[in-house]
Amino acid sequence: MTHFWHPFADMKQVAGHELVLDRGEGVWIYDTEGNRYLDASGSLWYANVGHGRRELADAAAAQLARLEAYSAYDRLATRPVLELADRLSALAPMSDAAVFFTTAGSDAIESAVKLVRRYWTATGRPEKHVIVARERAYHGVSGYGVSLGGIPANREGFGELAPGIEHVPYGDTDAVAELLRRGDVAAFIGEPVIGAGGVYPPPDGYWPAVERLCREHDVLLVLDEVITGFGRLGEWFGAQRYGIEPDLFTFAKGITSGYVPLGGVVVGQRVQEPFWRGDAGMFRHGYTYSGHATAAAVALANLDIIEREGLVQRVKELEPAFAAKLRSIDGAVEVRTAGLVAGVQVEDVDGVIARLRDGGVLTRAVGGHSLQICPPLVITEDEIDLLAERIGAAVA
Repeated sequence: MTHFWHPFADMKQVAGHELVLDRGEGVWIYDTEGNRYLDASGSLWYANVGHGRRELADAAAAQLARLEAYSAYDRLATRPVLELADRLSALAPMSDAAVFFTTAGSDAIESAVKLVRRYWTATGRPEKHVIVARERAYHGVSGYGVSLGGIPANREGFGELAPGIEHVPYGDTDAVAELLRRGDVAAFIGEPVIGAGGVYPPPDGYWPAVERLCREHDVLLVLDEVITGFGRLGEWFGAQRYGIEPDLFTFAKGITSGYVPLGGVVVGQRVQEPFWRGDAGMFRHGYTYSGHATAAAVALANLDIIEREGLVQRVKELEPAFAAKLRSIDGAVEVRTAGLVAGVQVEDVDGVIARLRDGGVLTRAVGGHSLQICPPLVITEDEIDLLAERIGAAVA
C-alpha cells in the first residue's frame, strides 16, 4: 500500500494501484514495466518541448553546481533571474513589462489578485475590490484560485476562501458589461482558452469586446496564461492570438516545460507605476522561491529550445491537421480545438480513458466529459494520426 497521497485522487481507489512511470522521450512515456504511452495530455498541460531533453537537465546541473538558489528579497538577485525577467518582458504582449516570479500557476494567481487589490488601494480607490471570473474557469487551488474558479466541485466542502468574487457565464459579454457598470470591480480575469473546464476557445470577438469593456469602466484585465503561454496556441501568448493587451497575466507550466516548478505574473506599466515610481512602497508579498536561480536557468534553456526549433510557428503549421484529425473521430460528441490543445467530448469519458491507457495513450478527463488533448509541441503529423486512430478505437 502506498503512502503517497495523490493530488485530485480518490485514495480509496488509487492507493496501491498506481501506474508507475519511469522515463520519457519526446511525446512518449515509459512505465517501469517497459510499456510505452503516447503523452496526449502533455502531462498536466506543460510538456511543451517534450520529455527527456538533455539540455534542460544540463542547465539545471550547471546552475546547481554554481549557486542553486538564493533569496531574492530586497535588493538581492541572481543572473539567471535577471536575464529571464528581461527575456519575458521582451516577449510579453505589453511594453516594458515587469515580472514577479512564483513557483507555480496557483500562487501566480494568488499574487496577481493581491497585486490588483493592492494597486487600487495604492491609487486611492479601495472600493474597487471585486474580481470577476467566469463559469467553467480553472485558476488553480490557492484560496483565491479556488474562489475564482468556475468549477463548483472544486469549491465544495471548503467554505468561503476568498470574498469579493463574482462569476459570469462563459462567453457572455452582456453579463460582463452589467457587472462592470457597478463601479466596485477591480479586475476581470480569464483564460484565453478555458482549459480544465473542458477546453473552450472563446467565441469570435469575445476577447476584444471584454478588453473594450474593461477600458470603458476602468477595470484591470488579467489573463491566466498558465496553459496557453509559450507557444501552445501558435503565438507566444494567447493575448497575441486574440489581439488584446492585458494589464497583467500569469504564467507557469510551459515556461520550463515542467522540468522544474516555476510561475509568475507579468505586469504592465499601469500597475507597476505606484510601486516602481510612485509612493505605494513595498508590495508585501513573495515566496521563499520567488526568483529561484536554477528554475530560471532551466527556463532560459527551455526558451532557447522553443526559439531554436521554431515551435511557436510549428504549432501554426500543425494546427489544421491536428484539428481535422480529431474532428474526424467517429463517435465523438464534440471536438473543440485551438492551436495544439483540444477537448474531445465523448460518452463514458472514464471508460474511454481506461481503454486508451490499455492502448498506449495517457490522458485525463476535463469538464467531466472530455479528453484533455495537449501534446508536446514536438509531436509529428504521424503521431497525431496515431493519436486520433487510438482515440477512435477507444471510443468505438
